[in-house]
Amino acid sequence: MRVVLYIAVGLLLVSCTSNTIYKKPENLIPKDSMVSLLTDMYIASSAKNQKNKFLQREKNYVVLVYEKYKIDSTRFDLSNAYYTSKVDEYTDILKRVKSNIDSLDVLYREEQSVKDSLKRLEGKVKLNKDSLYKKKLLPKEIPNELLNNKGKIKGKT
Repeated sequence: MRVVLYIAVGLLLVSCTSNTIYKKPENLIPKDSMVSLLTDMYIASSAKNQKNKFLQREKNYVVLVYEKYKIDSTRFDLSNAYYTSKVDEYTDILKRVKSNIDSLDVLYREEQSVKDSLKRLEGKVKLNKDSLYKKKLLPKEIPNELLNNKGKIKGKT
């Protein structure tokens, strides 16, 4: 009885492995387009819980990706199923997608760093009229009520 059980479990395990490769669909999305599409899909799906510039949460940005590439979800699903059945090709596609996302991350972080640096500089360099007048960078168009009798700004020595 034990031998029969071992044989049954062995056959079950062997029969469960599947190396099914789907046939190529007629309207297959090309590999390069699939890389761009998946890059945008991952970004869209990760942005699902972020607020947009109108402080609203868009429920499904993936629809916008479909519109951008002029495809429907069925075509994407068929192409994705085909590529996932070919593990080596899909691994290559995902590596390229990861590279694209990492490049975008670096680009946006550098851009944000530049913006932050400019904000910090604006905070440190407070341009006041007095320092600019003393350096003669601005014309002296100071209203008379702000000037004292010596021609200097009231309250300044």
